[in-house]
Amino acid sequence: MKKRIAIVTGGYSGEAEISYKSVITVSNNVDSEKFDSYIIDINTNDWHYKNENGEKLFIDKNNFTLNNNGVIIQFDAVLMCIHGTPGEDGKLQGYFDMLGLPYTSCDAATSAITFNKKFTVAVAANGGIHVSKSVMLFKQNAINEKEILEQLSLPVFVKPNNGGSSIGMSKINNPTHLSNAIQKAFKEDNQILIEEFIEGREFTIGVFKTKGKIITLPITEIISKNEFFDFEAKYLGKSNEITPAIVEESIAEQVRDAAKKLYSLFNCRGIVRIDFIYNKKNNQPYMLEINTVPGQSEASIVPQQVLAMGWSLQDFYTALIEECFE
Repeated sequence: MKKRIAIVTGGYSGEAEISYKSVITVSNNVDSEKFDSYIIDINTNDWHYKNENGEKLFIDKNNFTLNNNGVIIQFDAVLMCIHGTPGEDGKLQGYFDMLGLPYTSCDAATSAITFNKKFTVAVAANGGIHVSKSVMLFKQNAINEKEILEQLSLPVFVKPNNGGSSIGMSKINNPTHLSNAIQKAFKEDNQILIEEFIEGREFTIGVFKTKGKIITLPITEIISKNEFFDFEAKYLGKSNEITPAIVEESIAEQVRDAAKKLYSLFNCRGIVRIDFIYNKKNNQPYMLEINTVPGQSEASIVPQQVLAMGWSLQDFYTALIEECFE
């Protein structure tokens, strides 16, 4: 009997539009001979599945089941396609843990930590990974811009501490622009992170585990047409993404080693994408962030890397689903 897989999409943040693109790729590439898949839209209004007649069937949140004309559908596993809250910050993972339902992403604790950029860099630094110098600000506290500029050297990035897709992010070269950038970031989150810019090449790499073995996908180099890899560069074609990256093997090996170390250090599960800057000054990869539910749309980096490795997306999603049962 085929296992029933709930592919969850949507979410409660501005990243929902990316989730709806990701789920198209994922659902089209789940092996229908092995699995029966159901797209579940989790949004602020309701949690539902649309049947073949376009009728909305609502999820029973007590046990995450569907009632399809009197037939109760119970799921065997969840394939996570929600970027941002509640699918990337640990909230749904905690809910599924309480139900004893396997899922294809990191667990609740890892998801919550990696969703918080400051916590991520703190854990990474403690584990011996190079990270940029940074300052964290809280909306309710007084902000002393002079103190910030005494601690950090320009240019700096100002970004929401929680969230992704570079929403609310700014690069600041002039101290007079810091205030506006802080206000912009605070519109997205009540915690923000200000971190020093590191000059170097930007690489990103997908990492996953299958049959107990950590696998790194081919590295992508990102060359943004904008000043940095912002929302436009990520999703609106304002960047060149070279997969596999044209890079010396010695550098590639450093990035792969750091990625594997981070995957183990954070006790990751499923597919994650880790962003690095390869620092020109000391020839070391610096971790920028860990994305525990990376984009899966046709234009997204992870699907590009999977194909560059010589796998089909169907084989890849099968591996993710089967690993979550281990």
